[in-house]
Amino acid sequence: MATSPAELGNTMERLLTHVRGNVLLPEDDGYAAACSGHNTTVEHRPKVAVVADNPGDVREAVRFARHNGLPVAVRATGHGPAAPADGAVLVNTSRLNEVRIDPHARTARVEAGARWEQVITAAAEFGLAPPSGSSATVGAVGYTLGGGIGPLGRSYGYAADHVHSLELVTADGAARTASAAQNPDLFWALRGGKGNFGVVTSMTINLFPVSRLYGGGLFFPGEEAETLLRTYREWTATLPVEMASALALVRFPDAEGVPDEIRGRFAVHARIAYLGTEEEGRKLLEPIRRAAPLLMDTVADMPFTSVATINNDPTTPGPYIERSTVLDDLTPPAIERVLSWAGPGTDCPLVAVELRHLGGALSHAPAGGNAVSNRDRAFTVFAVAVPEPDGETVRNYQDGMITDLAPYGSGGPFLSFLSSSETDTELVRSAYDPSVYQRLAEVKRTHDPDNTFRKTHNIPPAR
Repeated sequence: MATSPAELGNTMERLLTHVRGNVLLPEDDGYAAACSGHNTTVEHRPKVAVVADNPGDVREAVRFARHNGLPVAVRATGHGPAAPADGAVLVNTSRLNEVRIDPHARTARVEAGARWEQVITAAAEFGLAPPSGSSATVGAVGYTLGGGIGPLGRSYGYAADHVHSLELVTADGAARTASAAQNPDLFWALRGGKGNFGVVTSMTINLFPVSRLYGGGLFFPGEEAETLLRTYREWTATLPVEMASALALVRFPDAEGVPDEIRGRFAVHARIAYLGTEEEGRKLLEPIRRAAPLLMDTVADMPFTSVATINNDPTTPGPYIERSTVLDDLTPPAIERVLSWAGPGTDCPLVAVELRHLGGALSHAPAGGNAVSNRDRAFTVFAVAVPEPDGETVRNYQDGMITDLAPYGSGGPFLSFLSSSETDTELVRSAYDPSVYQRLAEVKRTHDPDNTFRKTHNIPPAR
């Protein structure tokens, strides 16, 4: 049985002495802030929270956890922690947030607590862009460990495909480098295996010669959902890899800040990011633009530094629940099932159901491979809701929709979108190709046989 903080004795004294950052117990000021996440439906009550000032603090925290038989949880920007960190040593890496750009190598060295917005801004000075996602406030490292899909994905692949090396602390408390030349098994597993193998303190990742794009949103009446879904399926089959897109069925709140054209409405939101000229983009987008009457059109030439405005994901913490899956194709029967759950005339309690187009470079693994799976799928389905007023009803509705769509794809969740609703071991397993999961479990057995890093989307060690 794990010891309580009061019984930790000399090991706690060592932790307090050797950590330059903050060591916080539940009764301490700052504990709640150190443990809080972006998703407020998940509460974290670790035995000890260590706010690290440097990688040495991370090593001390992991050694402390190992000595006391405690699991380790990790929080950077707060978007990633899925499983409650109760009873763990929580390592907060938010202060490790340095970003260094090498414009000649076209790479960025990114520390664990840095957000994509920092990398985007720093890279833009050299006409470069990172493989960031739809939200700029997400932590770059945690996003990449889960694969990482964003506006550049169809052109360049997953973020995990472009990692050169990672620095981390493994379960034995040792600092290690993972790359193609050093610890290649860890290097393979970390890129898609999420937080199962250690606390990553920094990574070096590719940047791309992108400074502008043609992007934004097309908003249509929700009543046109069927027409738009069918048009979207036909349209995506014709696209070059430079065009990334998603189609979302959204129930916009009647709230301040929402544009009048869509405020309080059910609408279909086409999310567009094209790496090319405005003239080319307009021609490519014409079949969608003319498919139904427009409520609002924000698609325009923009600097890459404005990429987060395409989706306008929430930037402040709040309560939300998510589920996802992947589809082989957006066939007429699959469209019918989506509409039966989230289309017009339904009592859908979900805020949004997004279908995102995959393919292109996302379909091709890098040399040597990595743990990213389901590369042959065509679309993701991502369902987002708030657990109010009845969280159980909303969760059951989400689960029902995802189950109903299982015959049209893998049946499992999409790796990059694994959420706090998808921490069940079998659900995590189903996010991976079977051979990939088995190899991950074997790497886990080698580097974390006691499953110290289990407060995540856990992959238990192979037996």
